[in-house]
Amino acid sequence: MALWAFDNSLTRVLAGFYQPWQAATPAAPKVVVFNDALAARLGLPGREAGEDALAGWLSGRDAVPGSEPVALTYAGHQFGTFNPQMGDGRALLLGEVIAPDRLRFDLQFKGSGATPYSRGADGKCTLAAALREYVMSEAMAALGVPTTRSLAVVATGEGIWREEPHPAAVLTRVAASHLRVGTFEWAAAHKGREAVEQLSDYALERHFPERLHEANRPLALLDAVCDVQARLVAKWMALGFVHGVMNTDNVAISGETIDYGPCAFLDGYSASQVFSSIDRGGRYAYGQQPLVCRWNLYRLASALIEAIAEVDQADTEQARVILEQWPARYEAYWLGEMRAKLGLLEERQGDLELVRNLFAALEGQQADFTQLFRALSDTLSAGYVALEVHLTERGVLREWYARWQARLAAEPRDPATRKAAMDAVNPLYIPRNHLVDSALADAEAGDLAPFLTLLEAVMRPFEFREELQRYTQGAPDGSPRHVTYCGT
Repeated sequence: MALWAFDNSLTRVLAGFYQPWQAATPAAPKVVVFNDALAARLGLPGREAGEDALAGWLSGRDAVPGSEPVALTYAGHQFGTFNPQMGDGRALLLGEVIAPDRLRFDLQFKGSGATPYSRGADGKCTLAAALREYVMSEAMAALGVPTTRSLAVVATGEGIWREEPHPAAVLTRVAASHLRVGTFEWAAAHKGREAVEQLSDYALERHFPERLHEANRPLALLDAVCDVQARLVAKWMALGFVHGVMNTDNVAISGETIDYGPCAFLDGYSASQVFSSIDRGGRYAYGQQPLVCRWNLYRLASALIEAIAEVDQADTEQARVILEQWPARYEAYWLGEMRAKLGLLEERQGDLELVRNLFAALEGQQADFTQLFRALSDTLSAGYVALEVHLTERGVLREWYARWQARLAAEPRDPATRKAAMDAVNPLYIPRNHLVDSALADAEAGDLAPFLTLLEAVMRPFEFREELQRYTQGAPDGSPRHVTYCGT
């Protein structure tokens, strides 16, 4: 049987960035869903260990051999306002495991009870919130988006109150690390430059070891994080994903998507689309995400700037240049994603305008984001009619469609080959908002089958299956506006 191969570097290196803590003891833990493939990839015990053993380990009932549970401390800008003292209020880092390929991963509980950072809350998680993160994160992984993963959801056997009673659960999250922009903000605010330097060296060695040789390591870290965040948000935008709460404490240094609270995928396209119940001003709307990402990176730079200047004062100018040039870096990644979605292989003058004009024309059309891009590949054989059925004004894309056809003709390609390439990046199945809500309600009522079927659909998002036809469809007409919450 596989063992828990822990090697907890953070607790060895970053004293003061955490508090040792223990999970609450659950009443009657039971495995609800377990990620066999992820356990095998990490070299962790699987179902051969027995359901009761897994339930005990992954709920907090039994100590995970080799773990050193800690609650991490960090700060964060929340909706633009700095909170200097935050931390894991309902999470607990078990430690780091070394996978068979020697890569290092954090294992973290979410919903395992109150910690020193809970600020009076119970630190628990509803079953629905845990399952939501499971299906969203696994869908994102299947779509090729850098993301935290979900190893298991274990029901604790107790009820908790969130305006009404809910069954409680613990999610086990897997991440490259849980270092955040907010971790650096906390170090700068509370411990000073030397701590920021120590944290920078640790983050660089863990996530970007190829840049350890550079003379100014804090500057190298800033540049590396700017790059992975540009890549990440470009992928979000290409898939119509709305994170919903892009506070700096939810921005992972590794470039992974983290925190699946008030997130959702676009249904009817709108750049101003917001799903979060608390984002009343639209700060984290779909179209705002690149701007907010850059704003968050400025906060990282502010935390790093003294450490950068300590190496070489002149490098502060280079930090400014990195941030000023970030929009162009993001745009290049985003345009690469969009070329693939539109069936284009080559870089040509005018591609950026072509893509921008598409989204401008889509405003107000209520076109389903995911369906529309699949329809574009259908037009290669069926013509414009395959596209117009998704639009409020059927002719609104005719001019754009003609321009796109001319652009396709500039790089001749077999239509079947082009369609296959487009269908390989434009998903059929995403965790559609109405389906997620329905499946989670059924799961909390005791019926897990709809959740498992939805999970099966989104784990192979590009592969058509006749029996899953309804999972490609948008919400029925007249459905209430979809609203998401922070999870507790």
